[in-house]
Parts: sequence; C-alpha cells; structure tokens
Amino acid sequence: MAFATFVVHPDRVPPSGCLTVARGGGQAPRMSSAAPVPPRKLPIVKLAIGAVLLLVVAVLVMRGLDLRDLVDRGLAVIRGAGPGLFFTALALLPAAGLPLMAFTIPAGEAFAPTMGLWGVIVAVMAAVAVNLSLIYWLARYALRPVLTGLLKRYGYGVPAVTPATSLTVTLLVRLTPGPPYTVQGYLLGLAEVPFRQYLVVSWLCTLPWAVGAVVLGRGVLNGNFKTVVAGIGVIVVAVVAVHFLRQRFLKREG
Repeated sequence: MAFATFVVHPDRVPPSGCLTVARGGGQAPRMSSAAPVPPRKLPIVKLAIGAVLLLVVAVLVMRGLDLRDLVDRGLAVIRGAGPGLFFTALALLPAAGLPLMAFTIPAGEAFAPTMGLWGVIVAVMAAVAVNLSLIYWLARYALRPVLTGLLKRYGYGVPAVTPATSLTVTLLVRLTPGPPYTVQGYLLGLAEVPFRQYLVVSWLCTLPWAVGAVVLGRGVLNGNFKTVVAGIGVIVVAVVAVHFLRQRFLKREG
C-alpha cells in the first residue's frame, strides 16, 4: 500500500500544503522553513498509463469492438448481482484500494430504474460512511503495527495531531488534491484524529464527488445530456469549493 508523504505538525501548516510533525520515538524530523520547496512534477507515469489505456480502447473500437454492447453487458451483470451485493462491495472494497468511481459511475444507471436516483445516492453515501469507518478501524487498530512499520522502513514517522489542531489537519488532508481517498483515510486513522470528527469531515468532503459521479454516470450511460451537465456541474462546484476552502485554511494557518 502506497502512502503519501503527509506528516502533521501540531502548531502550523506551511503554505506549501505539506503537513509536518515533530515527535520523539522515530518521528520524521521537523522541516526547516528555509528549505526550498521542490517544484511539482507532472505525473508522467499516470499520464503514460492513461495514454496507453486510451490507445488500447481506440484500437479495439477500430477493430469492431461494440462499446455500447460491452457497457450494457456490464450493467446487466451488476443488476443481476442486485443492489445488496453491489452496495456491500462499495462499503468494503475501497478500503483495499479499489477506486470509488468504479462503483459510483455505474450505480445510477444500474439501479435508478428500480430505486430512483435519490435512492441510489442515499445508498451510495451510506456505503461510503461504512467504508470510511472500516478504513479508520484498520488504520488505527487492526493494521496499525504493519502500517507504522512500513512508514518507519521508508524513513517516515507516524503522523500525529493534537486536539487543538485535529480539525484543521483533517480538513487539509481531505481538501488536498493528489492523495487518493483511501490513502487519506489511512493517514487520518494513523494520526488518531477523533473518530466522529474524521467521519463527519470525510463524509462531507466525499459527498459532492460521489453525488456528481453518480449523476454523471447516469447521464453518460443512458445518453441524457441534461443529466450529464448536472453531474459535471456538481463536480465543478466541488472543485471550486475545495480550492477556496483549502486556500482559506492555508492562509489562516500560515
């Protein structure tokens, strides 16, 4: 399992957005405020993988692959499994690193005809709450020795926060682009932020992205342009809100 280099300092968060901590017992040393901030690099590997996948899809389409038929077959399999199995998988599998979008994109088109779109959204967000709770339990208790051992092996200390800074740190971790949803959850669990605070903040930060993906997936998969626009609108609002809130917190803490 890959971990982002988030470390938490109880007193402040530098303007660059990285979180630092200074605590004994093998913790990572405090970063100097005079240290230069390395420029962000393009995610070459991710871009290359995306380009290869697009190329493969393009080649398959040119060779006669019927994408619409493939999508319909996939949706038929999901509907055949039923909402119980589908939403149970959503509640469990993202804790192992499976992307949320693997569930949120097809959920609307698969189950809205029987549950209604709002019913699907409620079921998705209930499953997300269960998954967030599972990730926290794994990070703080069940897998803590393994995860802390991995961090120390690569030269990182176990992140920690104080009660006075836990809310700010939780918000900044959830509002910082880059680290995947699952990695953020494991970091916050290792940091031992209060569970209720972790759950409420994480759930609210995930809500607009999940709802936007459900609506967008419903529109794309059934060819409804208005639904597509609505889904994109929700995601755009989420992006703008995340940027605004993060800049505001960084300015306040910096």
